[in-house]
Amino acid sequence: MGSFFSGLGITLSLIVAVGAQNTWVLTQSMFGQHRRLLAAICISCDSLLIISGIFALDTIQRLLPAVIPALTLAGSALLFWLGGQAALRAWRGQGSLTLEPSIQISSPGKLASATLAITLLNPHVYLDTVVLIGGVGAQQTSPWAYACGATLGSALWFGGLTAGAPLLARQLKTPRAWQVFDSLIALMLLALAGSLLVKVW
Repeated sequence: MGSFFSGLGITLSLIVAVGAQNTWVLTQSMFGQHRRLLAAICISCDSLLIISGIFALDTIQRLLPAVIPALTLAGSALLFWLGGQAALRAWRGQGSLTLEPSIQISSPGKLASATLAITLLNPHVYLDTVVLIGGVGAQQTSPWAYACGATLGSALWFGGLTAGAPLLARQLKTPRAWQVFDSLIALMLLALAGSLLVKVW
Protein backbone atom coordinates (compact mmCIF):
# COMPACT_ATOMS: atom_id res chain seq x y z
CA MET A 1 0.00 0.00 0.00
CA GLY A 2 2.94 2.31 0.60
CA SER A 3 3.91 2.18 -3.08
CA PHE A 4 0.31 2.85 -4.12
CA PHE A 5 0.01 5.99 -2.00
CA SER A 6 3.48 7.10 -3.03
CA GLY A 7 2.40 6.97 -6.68
CA LEU A 8 -0.84 8.77 -5.89
CA GLY A 9 0.89 11.52 -3.93
CA ILE A 10 3.73 12.26 -6.34
CA THR A 11 1.38 12.37 -9.33
CA LEU A 12 -1.06 14.75 -7.68
CA SER A 13 1.75 17.01 -6.49
CA LEU A 14 3.20 17.31 -10.00
CA ILE A 15 0.20 17.55 -12.32
CA VAL A 16 -1.79 20.18 -10.44
CA ALA A 17 0.58 22.96 -11.52
CA VAL A 18 -1.21 25.19 -14.00
CA GLY A 19 0.51 24.85 -17.36
CA ALA A 20 -0.49 24.62 -21.00
CA GLN A 21 -2.34 21.31 -20.67
CA ASN A 22 -4.30 22.14 -17.52
CA THR A 23 -5.22 25.61 -18.77
CA TRP A 24 -6.44 24.13 -22.05
CA VAL A 25 -8.50 21.45 -20.31
CA LEU A 26 -9.95 23.94 -17.83
CA THR A 27 -10.83 26.46 -20.53
CA GLN A 28 -12.53 23.97 -22.84
CA SER A 29 -14.34 22.33 -19.91
CA MET A 30 -15.74 25.71 -18.87
CA PHE A 31 -17.39 25.95 -22.27
CA GLY A 32 -18.82 22.43 -21.94
CA GLN A 33 -16.59 21.12 -24.72
CA HIS A 34 -16.77 17.30 -24.47
CA ARG A 35 -15.50 17.10 -20.88
CA ARG A 36 -15.38 13.31 -20.74
CA LEU A 37 -13.36 13.16 -23.95
CA LEU A 38 -10.87 15.71 -22.60
CA ALA A 39 -10.45 13.78 -19.35
CA ALA A 40 -10.13 10.41 -21.12
CA ILE A 41 -7.37 11.66 -23.45
CA CYS A 42 -5.32 13.24 -20.67
CA ILE A 43 -5.69 10.27 -18.32
CA SER A 44 -4.79 7.78 -21.08
CA CYS A 45 -1.69 9.74 -22.12
CA ASP A 46 -0.53 10.10 -18.53
CA SER A 47 -1.11 6.42 -17.78
CA LEU A 48 0.81 5.19 -20.82
CA LEU A 49 3.74 7.54 -20.18
CA ILE A 50 3.87 6.76 -16.46
CA ILE A 51 3.83 2.99 -16.96
CA SER A 52 6.40 3.26 -19.76
CA GLY A 53 8.62 5.39 -17.54
CA ILE A 54 8.42 3.07 -14.55
CA PHE A 55 9.31 -0.11 -16.39
CA ALA A 56 11.70 1.37 -18.94
CA LEU A 57 13.69 2.98 -16.14
CA ASP A 58 13.49 -0.27 -14.16
CA THR A 59 15.18 -2.07 -17.07
CA ILE A 60 17.79 0.67 -17.38
CA GLN A 61 18.45 0.42 -13.65
CA ARG A 62 19.25 -3.27 -13.93
CA LEU A 63 21.67 -2.62 -16.79
CA LEU A 64 23.16 0.67 -15.50
CA PRO A 65 22.58 0.91 -11.73
CA ALA A 66 24.01 4.43 -11.46
CA VAL A 67 21.45 5.97 -13.84
CA ILE A 68 18.44 5.98 -11.51
CA PRO A 69 20.24 7.60 -8.53
CA ALA A 70 21.53 10.29 -10.90
CA LEU A 71 18.04 10.91 -12.29
CA THR A 72 16.64 10.95 -8.76
CA LEU A 73 19.14 13.61 -7.69
CA ALA A 74 18.34 15.66 -10.79
CA GLY A 75 14.63 15.26 -10.14
CA SER A 76 15.06 16.28 -6.52
CA ALA A 77 16.96 19.42 -7.57
CA LEU A 78 14.23 20.28 -10.06
CA LEU A 79 11.51 19.77 -7.46
CA PHE A 80 13.36 21.99 -4.98
CA TRP A 81 13.50 24.68 -7.68
CA LEU A 82 9.82 24.29 -8.60
CA GLY A 83 8.84 24.32 -4.93
CA GLY A 84 10.91 27.44 -4.36
CA GLN A 85 9.26 29.15 -7.33
CA ALA A 86 5.80 28.27 -6.01
CA ALA A 87 6.74 29.56 -2.55
CA LEU A 88 8.04 32.80 -4.09
CA ARG A 89 4.81 33.29 -6.05
CA ALA A 90 2.81 32.70 -2.87
CA TRP A 91 4.94 35.22 -0.97
CA ARG A 92 4.62 37.87 -3.68
CA GLY A 93 1.02 37.09 -4.56
CA GLN A 94 1.89 36.71 -8.25
CA GLY A 95 -0.38 33.81 -9.14
CA SER A 96 -2.92 34.38 -11.87
CA LEU A 97 -5.09 32.52 -14.32
CA THR A 98 -6.45 34.05 -17.48
CA LEU A 99 -9.17 32.14 -19.24
CA GLU A 100 -10.15 33.67 -22.56
CA PRO A 101 -13.03 32.18 -24.58
CA SER A 102 -11.13 32.85 -27.80
CA ILE A 103 -10.63 29.23 -28.85
CA GLN A 104 -13.66 26.95 -28.75
CA ILE A 105 -13.68 23.71 -30.70
CA SER A 106 -17.05 22.01 -31.08
CA SER A 107 -15.89 19.06 -33.20
CA PRO A 108 -14.88 16.06 -31.02
CA GLY A 109 -12.23 15.00 -33.56
CA LYS A 110 -10.62 18.42 -33.74
CA LEU A 111 -10.79 18.79 -29.97
CA ALA A 112 -9.13 15.39 -29.51
CA SER A 113 -6.37 16.28 -31.98
CA ALA A 114 -5.71 19.62 -30.30
CA THR A 115 -5.65 18.03 -26.85
CA LEU A 116 -3.23 15.31 -27.97
CA ALA A 117 -0.95 17.92 -29.53
CA ILE A 118 -0.94 20.13 -26.43
CA THR A 119 -0.28 17.09 -24.23
CA LEU A 120 2.33 15.19 -26.23
CA LEU A 121 4.23 18.14 -27.71
CA ASN A 122 4.82 19.57 -24.25
CA PRO A 123 8.32 18.56 -23.02
CA HIS A 124 7.27 19.00 -19.40
CA VAL A 125 4.85 16.08 -19.64
CA TYR A 126 7.75 13.70 -20.34
CA LEU A 127 9.83 15.14 -17.52
CA ASP A 128 6.94 14.76 -15.08
CA THR A 129 5.59 11.37 -16.13
CA VAL A 130 8.57 9.45 -17.50
CA VAL A 131 11.53 10.87 -15.58
CA LEU A 132 10.19 12.08 -12.22
CA ILE A 133 7.19 9.80 -11.64
CA GLY A 134 8.81 6.91 -13.50
CA GLY A 135 12.14 7.39 -11.72
CA VAL A 136 10.54 7.08 -8.30
CA GLY A 137 8.43 4.14 -9.48
CA ALA A 138 11.51 2.26 -10.69
CA GLN A 139 12.77 2.18 -7.09
CA GLN A 140 9.55 0.82 -5.57
CA THR A 141 9.25 -2.69 -4.19
CA SER A 142 5.78 -2.88 -5.79
CA PRO A 143 6.03 -0.98 -9.09
CA TRP A 144 2.58 -2.06 -10.29
CA ALA A 145 0.96 -0.80 -7.09
CA TYR A 146 2.84 2.46 -7.56
CA ALA A 147 1.68 2.64 -11.20
CA CYS A 148 -1.94 2.09 -10.11
CA GLY A 149 -1.66 4.89 -7.56
CA ALA A 150 -0.05 7.21 -10.11
CA THR A 151 -2.70 6.58 -12.76
CA LEU A 152 -5.43 7.04 -10.14
CA GLY A 153 -3.89 10.40 -9.29
CA SER A 154 -4.15 11.44 -12.94
CA ALA A 155 -7.75 10.19 -13.13
CA LEU A 156 -8.74 12.06 -9.97
CA TRP A 157 -7.15 15.29 -11.17
CA PHE A 158 -8.45 15.39 -14.73
CA GLY A 159 -11.83 13.95 -13.76
CA GLY A 160 -12.20 16.59 -11.08
CA LEU A 161 -10.81 19.37 -13.28
CA THR A 162 -13.24 18.74 -16.12
CA ALA A 163 -16.22 18.19 -13.81
CA GLY A 164 -15.59 21.18 -11.57
CA ALA A 165 -14.12 23.57 -14.14
CA PRO A 166 -16.67 26.39 -13.80
CA LEU A 167 -16.45 26.52 -10.00
CA LEU A 168 -12.66 26.09 -9.93
CA ALA A 169 -12.09 28.87 -12.45
CA ARG A 170 -14.19 31.29 -10.40
CA GLN A 171 -12.32 30.44 -7.22
CA LEU A 172 -8.87 30.81 -8.79
CA LYS A 173 -9.52 34.29 -10.13
CA THR A 174 -8.66 35.93 -6.80
CA PRO A 175 -5.00 36.60 -5.86
CA ARG A 176 -5.63 35.32 -2.32
CA ALA A 177 -6.82 31.95 -3.63
CA TRP A 178 -3.66 31.67 -5.70
CA GLN A 179 -1.49 32.41 -2.67
CA VAL A 180 -3.11 29.51 -0.82
CA PHE A 181 -2.88 27.28 -3.92
CA ASP A 182 0.80 28.07 -4.52
CA SER A 183 1.60 27.60 -0.82
CA LEU A 184 0.14 24.09 -0.86
CA ILE A 185 1.98 23.24 -4.08
CA ALA A 186 5.25 24.51 -2.61
CA LEU A 187 4.84 22.37 0.51
CA MET A 188 4.08 19.24 -1.51
CA LEU A 189 6.96 19.75 -3.95
CA LEU A 190 9.53 20.54 -1.26
CA ALA A 191 8.44 17.54 0.82
CA LEU A 192 8.69 15.32 -2.24
CA ALA A 193 12.14 16.69 -3.10
CA GLY A 194 13.34 15.90 0.42
CA SER A 195 11.93 12.38 0.27
CA LEU A 196 13.82 11.75 -3.00
CA LEU A 197 17.09 12.83 -1.39
CA VAL A 198 16.45 10.43 1.49
CA LYS A 199 15.98 7.57 -1.00
CA VAL A 200 19.34 8.31 -2.63
CA TRP A 201 21.34 8.74 0.56
